[in-house]
Amino acid sequence: MINKIIIGLALFFSLISFAQEGTSSPYSFYGIGDVRFKGTTENQSMGGLSVLNDSIHLNMQNPASYASLKLTSFAIAGTFSATKLHTYSQDDKAQRTTLNYLAIAIPVKKFGFGFGLIPYSSVGYKIQNTTSDGIYQNIYRGKGGINKVYVGFGYKITKKLNLGADIQYNFGQIKTTSISLNKYSQFGSREVNTSDASGVNLNIGLTHQTKITKKLSLFSSLTFAPQANLNLSNKRVISTVQYNGGIENTIENTKDLDVPKTKLSLPSKFTFGIGVGELKKWSIGTEVTFQNNSGFANRFNDITNVTYTNATKISIGGFYIPKANSFSGYFKRVVYRGGFRYENTGLVINNQTIKDQAFTLGLGMPLRGTFSNINIGAEIGQRGTVLGGLIRENYANISIGLSLNDLWFQKRKYD
Repeated sequence: MINKIIIGLALFFSLISFAQEGTSSPYSFYGIGDVRFKGTTENQSMGGLSVLNDSIHLNMQNPASYASLKLTSFAIAGTFSATKLHTYSQDDKAQRTTLNYLAIAIPVKKFGFGFGLIPYSSVGYKIQNTTSDGIYQNIYRGKGGINKVYVGFGYKITKKLNLGADIQYNFGQIKTTSISLNKYSQFGSREVNTSDASGVNLNIGLTHQTKITKKLSLFSSLTFAPQANLNLSNKRVISTVQYNGGIENTIENTKDLDVPKTKLSLPSKFTFGIGVGELKKWSIGTEVTFQNNSGFANRFNDITNVTYTNATKISIGGFYIPKANSFSGYFKRVVYRGGFRYENTGLVINNQTIKDQAFTLGLGMPLRGTFSNINIGAEIGQRGTVLGGLIRENYANISIGLSLNDLWFQKRKYD
């Protein structure tokens, strides 16, 4: 009964959360916005590592892991983000609270199935730029993003090897606004660009686990997402506005332009990971991701100061459980997680490569009398640079996830 209540509340709040802006980064101005991490709080707390699987927790990054689940798993999580923005001459702050994912995975003998809803990318920024003489001012705003609904399956080929795949439907809307003002003019101009996005992509995965000693196990995983297309229906409206103290009054819609439909190539991605550890005790691993961003582009072709190169991400992380079956000490059953990630995002602005790196920590706190747990994760990192007139972001993210794990669909022998 408690599980049903929690799931009902989670579904309700998810409808509200997915409609909110998921980022406050000026870098979400480019492409389709900030591409969000597709993984659970547990994975994120280990530097984004997905190679270290278990039979209880859901792993959305590699669909092959569904076949290893022993319990039905429902997972939901949200994040509070606090960001400090720095340039050579100015500082600012921003905060956001967002939903990270809503997912369910169900084991059926050698098979496992999973489905869920996650944000794929987020757009959310407000930038003001005034010339040194104070005459001209430009204001840029953006909101929206792309969400992803996915359905996946995994199959246990042998006791050591799993194969899986998921198909993902991407949808959403991105709206960006730019306002140009002149100190000596009563009116300014406003351009609003709106893109409705849709598309399908695929993710294929393998996992392998084998004993190398009596206690130690070797874990390895591989995922590949081939290149896919995102279809954009675009609209552009140019208006004359009166802008005073942050209040916009539209004077005249001068032009409603028919912008042709476009396609963006979602880049192919390859991830390989390897780890070692003692089951239900500790594990450590590393993972590398290559993403073919060189063919990526912006929604409109009038942005000239940005290019894209192939992206690379390296993750290192692990976990430790003092005593998983302890009855005397609660904190002996807590899962302690940690990790580090370094990412070359592939975004190049004003000849400056945008990089992102962060340290992560986390706790998996079991709920008494169940296989379920509350997962808390922290991420402290830095993205971007102040060189080339750009912005450096120092951020701290706190994530809270709920993982409900039980034999929900097993027929009871006794009532």
